[in-house]
Amino acid sequence: MTIDVTAERVIPLPPERVAAYAMDWRHDADWTQGIRTAELTAEADGGGFGTGAQVTRTAYFLGRRIDYVLRVAAYDPPRLLDMVSVAGPMPMHVTYTFESHPRGTHARIRVRGGEGGFYRLAAPLLARRVRADLAKDLRDLEARLMAQG
Repeated sequence: MTIDVTAERVIPLPPERVAAYAMDWRHDADWTQGIRTAELTAEADGGGFGTGAQVTRTAYFLGRRIDYVLRVAAYDPPRLLDMVSVAGPMPMHVTYTFESHPRGTHARIRVRGGEGGFYRLAAPLLARRVRADLAKDLRDLEARLMAQG
């Protein structure tokens, strides 16, 4: 069984503002469930963050520490950030999209992947937990941005 989970939320701010915060790896631990640290470990071909860059994250999920590396497969701010795992306990594909909406920004996070090792045994729980975490991520993203004024 593979995972394919999506969470969506309309955030009452312009896409450029929402995406600028959400696509900045330096904010990952501030609004993304379980992430304790994020570090840019390889720059994009042209330098900095963009297609080809790699971000190493340390997270805790289901009581276990997970270290994984995501490579930026596509980067088109403020519309799209697409990342694929290149190291970690399971294959993972994470896509963030931000589109204009009459009430602000339609934000969407999609996580796809296969379960490896321990996670294969916990597949049904894993999908439910990922869905709940993604929904909370988007609520936390909105709350942080709204608090900034």
